[in-house]
Amino acid sequence: MANLDQKSPNVLLQSLCCRITGKSEAEVAHQFQYAVRVIGSNYAPTIERDEFLVSEKIKKELLRQRREADAALFSELHRKLQTQAVLKHRWSVLYLLLSLSEDPRKPSSRVGNYGALFAQALPRDAHSTPFYCTRPQSLALSYGERGAGLSGSVGTSGISSLGVYTLNGPTPTPPPLLAGQPSQSAAAVTQTLGSRLAWVLPISSSPSAILAPPTTRPPVGPQVPTIRPVRPRRDGDAAAAGEVNEAALVRDILYVFQGIDGKFIKMNAQDNGYKIDSKVVLCKSLRDTSSRLSELGWLHNKVRKYTDARTLDRAFGLVGQSFCASLHQELKEYYRLLSVLHSQLQVEDEQGVSMCTESSLTLRRLLVWMYDPKVRLKTLAALVDYCQGRKGGELASAVHAYGKTGDPQMRALVQHILSLVSHPILNFLYRWIYDGELEDTYHEFFVASDPNVKTDRLWHDKYSLRKSMIPSFITMDQARKVLLIGKSINFLHQVCHDRTPPGKITPASKPADTPKDAAELLSDLEGAFQEKIDAAYFDTSKYLLDVLNRNYLLLEHLQAMRRYLLLGQGDFIRHLMDLLKPELARPATTLYQHNLTGILETAVRATNAQFDNSEILKRLDVRLLEVSPGDTGWDVFSLDYHVDGPIATVFTRECMGHYLRVFNFLWRAKRMEYTLTDIWKGQMCNAKLLKTMPELSGVLHQCHILASEMVHFIHQMQYYITFEVLECSWDELWNKVQQAQDLDHIIAAHDVFLDTIISRCLLDNNSRSLLNQLRAIFDQIIEFQNAQDSLYRSALEELTLRLQFEEKKRQREEEGEWGVTAEQEAEEKRRIQEFQDTIPKMRSQLRILTHFYQSIVQQFLVLLMTSSDESLRFLSFRLDFNEHYRGARSQGQRAEAAGVARRHQRAPSVKHLT
Repeated sequence: MANLDQKSPNVLLQSLCCRITGKSEAEVAHQFQYAVRVIGSNYAPTIERDEFLVSEKIKKELLRQRREADAALFSELHRKLQTQAVLKHRWSVLYLLLSLSEDPRKPSSRVGNYGALFAQALPRDAHSTPFYCTRPQSLALSYGERGAGLSGSVGTSGISSLGVYTLNGPTPTPPPLLAGQPSQSAAAVTQTLGSRLAWVLPISSSPSAILAPPTTRPPVGPQVPTIRPVRPRRDGDAAAAGEVNEAALVRDILYVFQGIDGKFIKMNAQDNGYKIDSKVVLCKSLRDTSSRLSELGWLHNKVRKYTDARTLDRAFGLVGQSFCASLHQELKEYYRLLSVLHSQLQVEDEQGVSMCTESSLTLRRLLVWMYDPKVRLKTLAALVDYCQGRKGGELASAVHAYGKTGDPQMRALVQHILSLVSHPILNFLYRWIYDGELEDTYHEFFVASDPNVKTDRLWHDKYSLRKSMIPSFITMDQARKVLLIGKSINFLHQVCHDRTPPGKITPASKPADTPKDAAELLSDLEGAFQEKIDAAYFDTSKYLLDVLNRNYLLLEHLQAMRRYLLLGQGDFIRHLMDLLKPELARPATTLYQHNLTGILETAVRATNAQFDNSEILKRLDVRLLEVSPGDTGWDVFSLDYHVDGPIATVFTRECMGHYLRVFNFLWRAKRMEYTLTDIWKGQMCNAKLLKTMPELSGVLHQCHILASEMVHFIHQMQYYITFEVLECSWDELWNKVQQAQDLDHIIAAHDVFLDTIISRCLLDNNSRSLLNQLRAIFDQIIEFQNAQDSLYRSALEELTLRLQFEEKKRQREEEGEWGVTAEQEAEEKRRIQEFQDTIPKMRSQLRILTHFYQSIVQQFLVLLMTSSDESLRFLSFRLDFNEHYRGARSQGQRAEAAGVARRHQRAPSVKHLT
């Protein structure tokens, strides 16, 4: 000992033993070894970690000793200690003081039976049995606290592992029972029973000494071991007569607890349970008790079979392996209890304890002690059944759903298993939301990735939610945010080519490094967990939107779509039509795109469009649609806007197709307005010229009336499209874009905007009949323009000839000759008469055109009135504000009815003649 460091723990402990006993170092060898075992044991208190409860016990103890002043002083000091942060573990200090004040060698008056004394002797972390309920009024220690002293991180549901367990390791083999020699594992468990057992057991005593009620106060030092002859345990005389005694059944039951067939109790494959041999003679009580105890073996086999089958199955995934690991921990706890019972049975065999003594193992005592493990194994077996065929997040949901029970012990067990099962899921989640990495080899995480999707469709198609794998403790809103966070990080890196580290976008919080961290996080899903998700979601989404708006001008491109493809830039559109009119009037097959592109650039330079960003103007282009026979340039011309890179995520190919459809509709409506303007200008310019031709007044009046009807119709339609559809929808879109929290909100708002325009501009499938009627009206306007142009062309030619005739006549008169000859005058009259003969034909053509136009408008109004869209019904009121078309429709119906009546009146006379 002289060579050892005088300050080492061993030297100090041996000196303490010598000081207490007053003996030399050689004489305290046994006490020193015993002290080393006590200090090295994993002792866990058997009461709840409740500071208030411990302080109350201390005050009650002081009052019991009639120390009222000390009790008041302690209460005051404890109150002051609570207001200060000097000590972090006040409960531990108070419990230490309470333990030091007690004399553990003094038998407790509260222990009045065999089970209570055994409960005080064995520490809570050795095993879990129902007789702990007979302890004094103290709450059961939580599962996590019981295992904290052994595992170093988080405990099991009742007993911690004895060693380090690997995830994919084999199932722990239970200790062999009844092997004939003392088991080493039993000795190890005995050494780790804790300080309570140390005070009760001397160094040479066996676990059976725990069971004997104390009669005298044991000495402080160890007892000299007494050598007893080993006698076999008496099985009674009944065995000789063919009847199995209870001692043999206890041996078999201990085998059955491990899933091993005993001598008398064996597994029955047909009944799928353990059965007592029918040849064995047993009383009914022993048979029933044995059958109830045998259920533990069946439950053990069920759990063990599941773990053996799944542990080496790598396709089961990390979540499944964590589930198997939690089951292994529970089985280890169960095996530790069996090792304690095995050691007790061996001690009884060595000492020859009879079954009739109070300290012997009996079936009834086993039934009481194994109640708690049986409940726990039942829970595990039911959980195994419920989790069959599940993996990943679905498995975690099954475990979480099974924890919704009112039994606190069962709930704590399931919560502990859930903390282990959810640990891989939370690790997946944190790597996804903080690094954008997804390493889900076995498809356990609720975020799925498709590696075949190209970069341009990354946002829409590459990542998605596996709804079946979303754990039930994670809401759908949280899952959507988790998906968006990781998707935003990958979008920034792969599409936007932003090299900002994820740690600078959102600071990474502490991940769930251990199952204990996962358990703490799961206990506060609406608090800390929600805050982590929200913080990462807002930071990442805000950064992504800033990059899109700052580097890629997302909002400017959105406004460009409104100005150019939705005809919002009025001066540009009008000037473009003026420049394109000669080109677009030609057949579509004679158009060249480069000519139209040059006209487009001219229109841009001549209007306010020239002040737009060059990034926007270079994307504006001309597009020619597919040419059909008879098409003109008006039918195939379209503006185009090129999109690529990140903005193509918002303006997808489908969206650009919608923009093209809307542009064609708006362009056609704008052309109608442009055409009617030309018609009106022609009427105003030719009105005075044709005053000298009174025969045309009726035809011209008819043209003015029809043109006014068409102008009213087009103006109302343009008002509806421009203000009620485009402006209102654009205002809603812009407000949503300004309030958007992520890119999905912008995409959704933009899609709603396009869908609204498509629907209210009569371009959807439900409005196909309305659109056909509207196109027919537009065609009638073009027909009317052609008819009026033909009328004016003929009238102006006739007017020119008449003026030439009068001018020639005046010149001849000035020369002193006759103005015209009789033949010339007759020829002039004949030509005038021929022109006048064409006027009824013109009038009839206009009348037919007017009638056809009005009938189409009437049908269009009827369809508007029956529409489910309220704005379309109001549009019908504005189009027919004076009920002109309703009156015309009524007159037409009356005329048709009169014609039918006349035909019926003529029918009898015809029959009579025949």
